[in-house]
Order: sequence, then structure tokens, then C-alpha cells
Amino acid sequence: MEKDDKIRKAFRQKGWNEIKTSNSWQIFKVMSEFVTGFENLSKIGPCVSIFGSARTQEDSKYFVLAEQIAFNLTQEGYGVITGGGPGIMEAANKGAKRGGGVSVGLNIELPHEQNSNPYIDQDKLINFDYFFVRKLMFIKYAQGFIVLPGGFGTLDEFFESLTLIQTSKIGKFPVILVGVDFWSGLMDWVKGRLLEEGNISKEDLDLFRLVDTADEAVNEISKFYSKYLLKPNF
Repeated sequence: MEKDDKIRKAFRQKGWNEIKTSNSWQIFKVMSEFVTGFENLSKIGPCVSIFGSARTQEDSKYFVLAEQIAFNLTQEGYGVITGGGPGIMEAANKGAKRGGGVSVGLNIELPHEQNSNPYIDQDKLINFDYFFVRKLMFIKYAQGFIVLPGGFGTLDEFFESLTLIQTSKIGKFPVILVGVDFWSGLMDWVKGRLLEEGNISKEDLDLFRLVDTADEAVNEISKFYSKYLLKPNF
């Protein structure tokens, strides 16, 4: 019923003044989120964004794996950026906190499922209304991307990262998929459809790595930066 009401409201006829006023105020709200993000994240130092499902439970092997990856990253001098919510995000922030590293949470205001977790540094918890602003912060202030099993949002973040790297809008930063068994079906489809149809090139398959363990994931990050000076992505 609530969903039907939202659809009806979206199609309700609006006057020009109402549209103009609403759009104008929305611009300022978007600008405010950009400014808040830029000001709070500009000095966090080298960080890795960790993506994954908000629905992953604490007894899941992927929850344990995400926490260990984040902990290992802090021991290598990296901070961790997550979506700030439960599941994989909470595990990663927990690992970063345990390792004494920077623990950033970019939370999104949702009607259900998403509440900020308690392992985020208090001065590095930022709440967003707009997904596109939040996604920019994930990309702009990260030196690498680690993707654990997740749903639509995780896939969106994974492919957003690949698109920006493929189109040279950002540098060729490491993108690591964790969980060979989980991601194998998607990889078969990418190779069997996208590549065979000519929608991507063979070289695009080198834009990401597939691993199974925390050590492998962090080693991919370290190996990449052993070739380059570590510096912020902005």
C-alpha cells in the first residue's frame, strides 16, 4: 500500500512553481552533502573501500573474512572505508577498529535495513541521502576496492569502479573480488557474454583480481603499491 502511494505521488500533477522550488532546494541539499564529504574525508590518508552485503550475518564466513581483511589492511598502513551499515560493512569497520586504523562509514539514509554500525570513528561517520554523492566519496578517497559477496548495491559499486577505471576517469587502482565460488557465475557470464559479444575487450578482464583469502586480498593491494608511490586519489 505504501509503495502504491509513493507511485501515485510521483505521478501527481505539479505546478511549474512547485517543480522549480523543489529542484532549487534539492540542488543546495546535494551541494551540502558534497561539501560535508569533501571536508571530512580530505585528510583521512590512504584508505581502501570495502563493499559487501548489509544482510551478511556475524556467523557467516564472509563476515569473518571481511573483518580479517580490514584488520590486515590497517597493519599495512591503510584505513578502511565502508557504507557504514551492518553486515560486511560492520565487519570491515570492526576489523579496522581492532587494528587501530582509520575506520570510515559513509551511511545512507534508508527506510529499512541500514543503520550505522558502532565501529566507525565518530568523526568519520557521514550520513547521505543521495546514493550518487555517496558513491563518489567511495571512489574519490580510496586507493583500492575490495568487493565481498553482496546484492544489487555491491554490484553497482563494483561495476562503477570498473567503469571509471576502464574509461580512465580515475587511475588503474586495484579492484579485488573476494570469494571465488560466489563470483564464479558472474565471471562466466562476463566472459561468455560481454567478452564474446565484443562489449568489453580481453584487457578489461585484467582490471580486477579474484581471490579467496584475506592474505591474498591485502597482498594484491600491497603488490600494486610496491610499484607506485602511495598517494591519495584526489
